[in-house]
Amino acid sequence: MKNYKIGLLRGDGIGPEIVDSAVRVLEAVGKKYNIGFTFTPYLIGGAAIDACGEPLPKETVEGCLASDSVLLGAVGGPKWDNLAGNVRPEKALLGIRAAMGLFTNLRPAKLYPALKDECPLRSDIVANGFDIMIVRELTGGIYFGERGYREGKYGEEAYDTEAYSRMEIERIARVAFETARKRNKKLTSIDKANVLETSRLWRKIVHEIAAEYPDVTVSDMLVDNAAMQLVRNPSQFDVIVTSNMFGDILSDEASQITGSIGMLPSASLGESTRGLYEPIHGSAPDIAGLNKANPIATILSAAMMLLYAFDEKEASEAIVAAVDKVLNEGLRTADLARGETKALSTSEMTDEIVKRL
Repeated sequence: MKNYKIGLLRGDGIGPEIVDSAVRVLEAVGKKYNIGFTFTPYLIGGAAIDACGEPLPKETVEGCLASDSVLLGAVGGPKWDNLAGNVRPEKALLGIRAAMGLFTNLRPAKLYPALKDECPLRSDIVANGFDIMIVRELTGGIYFGERGYREGKYGEEAYDTEAYSRMEIERIARVAFETARKRNKKLTSIDKANVLETSRLWRKIVHEIAAEYPDVTVSDMLVDNAAMQLVRNPSQFDVIVTSNMFGDILSDEASQITGSIGMLPSASLGESTRGLYEPIHGSAPDIAGLNKANPIATILSAAMMLLYAFDEKEASEAIVAAVDKVLNEGLRTADLARGETKALSTSEMTDEIVKRL
């Protein structure tokens, strides 16, 4: 039996509930396909601040680096909102990504046929559905640039600096082209080249890399137009590649047009097979501990981990199929339940997915 060491970063808010749901599903699919897992929890975010005074303890970093892969819930909440920026729970996300060398974030945005009525777009716009993969650069750009306060033209001002190197752009572009090659061979590179020097370099290098992938059709789109096109005609996109901040914003927009942010997983990857897998939603402190959260995004993140980290394609596809079944049968958590539809709890939805495995 193969055995994989999984680091668990339950985090804050609904994080512990949804991670525990994903663990149950992994254990169930492991029994079916003769795969073993060893789960080890580590502190991160607000929980780590409360326990040891910092959002990303050294023990967490060392534990994640010693794991075969890592599953993350969510971090943050109003309890820690007044802390300084360098010790806020969210700082841990940037830190663990950097420590693990994770420069790529894969965020699929798919409209499930069973959830078409939940999409806020007109039915004629999404008649054929959509299935988008957003490839977001994760460890460069304005989130990691020089920042601070200074005396400016109008008094006190703050600044954040965007910078991208050739190496950072080349490696994320190659991931995007490889991803497009495995899908429909269509890539849209999103930038702000009419204003930003970083975007002009980005566009230049993407087109240089494109010469290595003559089978992939590549086009450029300005980020403001992309934000509009995602709600005007999302099916035009297959693979999107973009910078850290633009990817952060556009992937959240894409998640909303799928019907619920509680449905969407993500994978953060680097040079090694070890990655960080997490739902794209936040910690939802208003429903924390109430057994109301939708666990599907985290469960699908576990499915992505099986595929990308361990090449367990059959087990990964079994989880995705189980999720499809519960949705097609009309089962819904509170974020998706409408009218007289019964809202399943977090644990009940997990039970139903496990049954279908």
